[in-house]
Amino acid sequence: MDRYRVKLHRKGLIVIPAEVRRRLGLREGSQLEMVVEEGEIRLLVPRSLRDAFGADGEKALEVAKLINASRNEELGKEIRH
Repeated sequence: MDRYRVKLHRKGLIVIPAEVRRRLGLREGSQLEMVVEEGEIRLLVPRSLRDAFGADGEKALEVAKLINASRNEELGKEIRH
């Protein structure tokens, strides 16, 4: 386990060291999950569908989009009736 000391800046901002960003593939706009538990803060990199499905990740994303669009259509019909 690696440890890094970071400084809390104004408005609660912290800087993730460049080495960590490179290792985890983080860039501006990347989403992180923050877990607060028993006096500790953990930042987690959420797994994407691409990560979960590997080479088929793009297909999985398309399927998820189709499911979401279908569900939105169903909700629209329910609201109108």
